[in-house]
Amino acid sequence: MANLLVIDDESSICWGITRLGEGMGHRVTSASSVEQGLDAAAAEPPALIILDVRLPGQDGLSAMRSFRELCGDVPIVIITAFGDLQTAVRAVSQGAFEYVLKPFDLAQIRSVIERALRPAPQPASPKEEESAVAGVIGRSPRMQAVFHKIALAAHADAPVLLRGETGVGKEVAAQAIHHNGPRPDAPFVAVSVAALSPTVAEAELFGHVEGAFTGAQRTRRGLLAQADGGTLFLDEVAEIPLAIQAKLLRALDQGEVLPVGADQPVKTSFRTIAATHRDLRAMVHAGDFRQDLFYRLCAYEIELPPLRDRREDIALLAAHFARTRRPDASLSAEAIAELESRDWPGNVRELRNAIEHALLVSPAGDIFPEHLPPIEPKAADPAASRNLESALADRARELIADPEAAGQVYNRYLEQVEPPLLQAALDQHARQCAPAARALGLHRTTLRRKLDQLGVDADP
Repeated sequence: MANLLVIDDESSICWGITRLGEGMGHRVTSASSVEQGLDAAAAEPPALIILDVRLPGQDGLSAMRSFRELCGDVPIVIITAFGDLQTAVRAVSQGAFEYVLKPFDLAQIRSVIERALRPAPQPASPKEEESAVAGVIGRSPRMQAVFHKIALAAHADAPVLLRGETGVGKEVAAQAIHHNGPRPDAPFVAVSVAALSPTVAEAELFGHVEGAFTGAQRTRRGLLAQADGGTLFLDEVAEIPLAIQAKLLRALDQGEVLPVGADQPVKTSFRTIAATHRDLRAMVHAGDFRQDLFYRLCAYEIELPPLRDRREDIALLAAHFARTRRPDASLSAEAIAELESRDWPGNVRELRNAIEHALLVSPAGDIFPEHLPPIEPKAADPAASRNLESALADRARELIADPEAAGQVYNRYLEQVEPPLLQAALDQHARQCAPAARALGLHRTTLRRKLDQLGVDADP
């Protein structure tokens, strides 16, 4: 049982919240002004304060500091019928636990009270230092194997290819290899190849001299030259245009870079780490990537697993991201369970964004499931679409080639593909014929006739 303090000059609001709080088993004290509220809080410290903004005398937002000085870090829920952006920003910036607009229903306030009085979660995950290599975090067997490969790569100077889905942390792994290698203080130049415009990619990579092309008003060192003595990280290396691949291969083989418009090459010495989410070997076989460049970039290969294949690392990663943004942040067991149940198609990057979202909507820094963003709908699988199109085309060819179907191909084809469509429309609209017909673009009587022919029941 907790002591709740409700401060509002509307007696109906105080009465309703008092009845609700007492029904939940709590003691509730009400006040109609800030001054009365401070007296009540001094007499019996509350576990939760529900505070209106517009009050006679001092307003609620201005009084938050006084209640903080008197009651410490007690959760303060701000309620108001006059919400605007400025009020919301002030409430959140002053540490309000929740910001609720009037009129509200009691179920909403019940949820706020339950969350505000819920004990702060205690972090139980191991220290990151025990499960990390230069920013790459994980304790799963898959990541321990990655750590071992990173350590081997760091102490050699061979080109490394990092493979993995978008968002798994390929650049972080590249930085770990660089910072644990023999020249950690040398430049680490990251190049997002996919972000380079094809028209200027060569000049960006190799540099150019003054007057080499329209707009080249001064000589500029390319990204390869900037990496001299250090590490060049080529992210999304599969996107390098074929025309530039040959020049890149020569630069890697000869240890020199020829800027656009220059007569003499520039000597360079750097280590290359490349990364991709695509199958470079398949691209080589398809003629979309040079085989000689592939072998030049891939002396040693490291595959980074997707987050769904190392769920035991999710709690560790989530705690790291939360503490990075807010040192006193904590995650409840329920929040961790929810995080571990998700598939994370965006991998570590998506998890980090989810934690940042949760900290934004949980000013106290205690993360529960309701603070997490909703699960993103799954994108349509292009392969599945192609398989469906292929299956439909195959069936059409079979019917056309069948002598027994001659003259009936169209109707027999519709008999096979139309029923699932009609069933899906009915399921979507609670078996109601009229809205299903509107969704399909059919007249209701036409849909009813088709359903009768199929023997399918539906409501009018």
